[in-house]
Amino acid sequence: MKQTTLYGLAKCSTCVKARDWLTEHGVDHAFVDYRDNPVPAATLTSWAGQVGGWEKLVNRASMTWRNLPEDRKTAHTDAQWTKLIAEFPALVRRPVTVTPDGEVSVGFSEKRYGERFA
Repeated sequence: MKQTTLYGLAKCSTCVKARDWLTEHGVDHAFVDYRDNPVPAATLTSWAGQVGGWEKLVNRASMTWRNLPEDRKTAHTDAQWTKLIAEFPALVRRPVTVTPDGEVSVGFSEKRYGERFA
């Protein structure tokens, strides 16, 4: 049986909350820190397509985004986005949750997880 996979950063407080929630609710899951295990460009592109575009996948409110020089914030193509994320993995909203059926979502809220994993 396939399991749910969470992608994020090990020290991200939101990722920790999501992992704890899944454990407490008996949801079999794996965690992948995408600083240690970079996500392939094709996977990032697929995620962006499933969540509504790069604008939904990339956290533009993050300190990482705000600290980028203005000329680095002008990505328009999949290749430009994936190159930027390869250099700055913390730009991806956290966590990215992929369920066994292939559904992808970003972020964590107890309500949404409760509905998703009911």
